[in-house]
Amino acid sequence: MARIKPQTLLLQSKKKKGPSRVSVPMMILYGLFIGLVVFSLFATYRHWSRRSVERMGTGLPNFEDTYVDSKKYDLPGFAILNTSKGAIFVELFKDNAPEIVDKFLDLCQKGHFKGMPFHHVIKHYLIHGGDSEGLGAAEDWISRGKLRGKLVTSPKHEAFTLGTSKSKQDSKKFELFITTAPIPDLNEKLIVFGRVIKGQDVVQEIEEVDTDERYRPKSNILIKDVILKREV
Repeated sequence: MARIKPQTLLLQSKKKKGPSRVSVPMMILYGLFIGLVVFSLFATYRHWSRRSVERMGTGLPNFEDTYVDSKKYDLPGFAILNTSKGAIFVELFKDNAPEIVDKFLDLCQKGHFKGMPFHHVIKHYLIHGGDSEGLGAAEDWISRGKLRGKLVTSPKHEAFTLGTSKSKQDSKKFELFITTAPIPDLNEKLIVFGRVIKGQDVVQEIEEVDTDERYRPKSNILIKDVILKREV
């Protein structure tokens, strides 16, 4: 038997250890398999993403409604007007006049009423403070006597109710009126958004101050600050 030369054995061993070639059909099958796996993963991702968005879409309004209600519930329902004559405790009508109450609360939190005077005091009628120094809602009554027009169905302005002028709602100004007697004729001019529950004697003391011929107090009566409360 002839002996194989070492160089020949070395060449034969290298040929045996070399990688075996993959056929073209196998490469196509591998490619299809990989493509199928990628497509399945993408389709699964799209499915669960769509379900997540649909759940959020159907659940969000309910969440927002709950949030709004809870926010409304958490809003302060009372205000304490600390005046130079004493404290006036007011209950705010969050349900009957929500927009006005929101505006009032926002101005209070900004310190808008701090140091604001009562501009007019009309005995057996009302006391008037706020941004406007004009008579506003009381002007017609003072100039021509008490109005006797047709009453509207809005809440009557009984004694010790808190209101603001309807004519100022489109501006940044805000007027405060506290009635000292039942005045139903002002329904067309004022929006009631609260009532005095404590401190009626302070309102009456302000009502008794000396005024000039234009119903302006001769001595300054100020709102020192306003404290908001959820309970009193």
